[in-house]
Amino acid sequence: MNPVYARNIVATSQPLAAQAGLQALAKGGNAVDAALACAITLTVVEPTMNGLGGDAFALVWHQGKLHGLNASGRAPAAWTPAHFAGRKTMPDRGWGSVTVPGVVSSWVALSKRFGRLPFTDLFESAIRYARDGYAVTRVIARHWAEAVPVLKSYPGFIDSFTHGGRAPVQGEIWRYPEQAKTLESIAQTDGESFYRGDIAASIAAFARASGGDITEDDLAAHECDWVEPLGFDYKDHRLYEIPPNGQGIGAQMALGMLEHLNASQHPSLSAQRIHLQVEAMKLAFADLQAHVADPVSMKTSPDALLNKDYLAERASLIDPAKAASYPPGKLHHGGTVYLCAADQEGNMVSFIQSNFKGFGSGVVAPGGIALQNRGWG
Repeated sequence: MNPVYARNIVATSQPLAAQAGLQALAKGGNAVDAALACAITLTVVEPTMNGLGGDAFALVWHQGKLHGLNASGRAPAAWTPAHFAGRKTMPDRGWGSVTVPGVVSSWVALSKRFGRLPFTDLFESAIRYARDGYAVTRVIARHWAEAVPVLKSYPGFIDSFTHGGRAPVQGEIWRYPEQAKTLESIAQTDGESFYRGDIAASIAAFARASGGDITEDDLAAHECDWVEPLGFDYKDHRLYEIPPNGQGIGAQMALGMLEHLNASQHPSLSAQRIHLQVEAMKLAFADLQAHVADPVSMKTSPDALLNKDYLAERASLIDPAKAASYPPGKLHHGGTVYLCAADQEGNMVSFIQSNFKGFGSGVVAPGGIALQNRGWG
């Protein structure tokens, strides 16, 4: 593997979105502008993994300081304990899995705090691809086709994301003019229309008409949170993640377990090392499911989850020769799209934008707003 050197860089899963980020840099924007142009474009050109109704998490290195942003939305006010009485599990699709979407608030917050370009400039590529169309790529076409039979019964999905009930095929031009109008409104109002204007009213009305719980008050109350990134020492490095309710702590936990297993003694792509990595992540996911929630209601702390003695205890459960299933641990109390960008001034952005599970809940509000299903997990 040969190193690549550059003054500016943008990396993500979809080339058209990466190009949008590079164009922002070429116009004089910084890494944050590039990341946002890329992220906004991804909602159009990779709808199978993220959208306007999703959430976002960002780590930003700006002028020598690290910043964290959590733009996941809260549950609707209607989701009281009584609302869930008698239920044993959360639904994985439909309105019952939809929390307030936070992604638009992340774009606004990051642009206002760190951006250099006008907010409207960041939307140019996304609006053009939504209005004029783009060729659907092979992987996205496959994911799209797999989603249609699963999501076809949910409100708004068939009318919004199919051609008469079928997914677009590889190479087919996909256009969504109504989504372009939504993006234009968000751009021209600095996101206000999405949370306190016409789009918010449309989402709330659609929810009332189709069995959802999100209201205009829920949307108006939304704010993203600036958070202190969670650091964890691994060998000679310090690794940072967004703290809970973000799930990046799972990667830190897995690395902590692998350190106790001395996984690095095995070649990097060997079956033995990959086995240990997979088992460590399975243990971490078991704990995430049981213990990670809104920080206000968590019964444990990130420090407890990252405690070295606890991670050693969890690592001891791994059989070096056999896969297993794991229950969550007893703590000692005391998949999405990804993108990154860097500029010649040394600023860097690590950004996750997600509907949580593919297209998300399957519910699509008017204007191409595919709503995430983060309430499920």
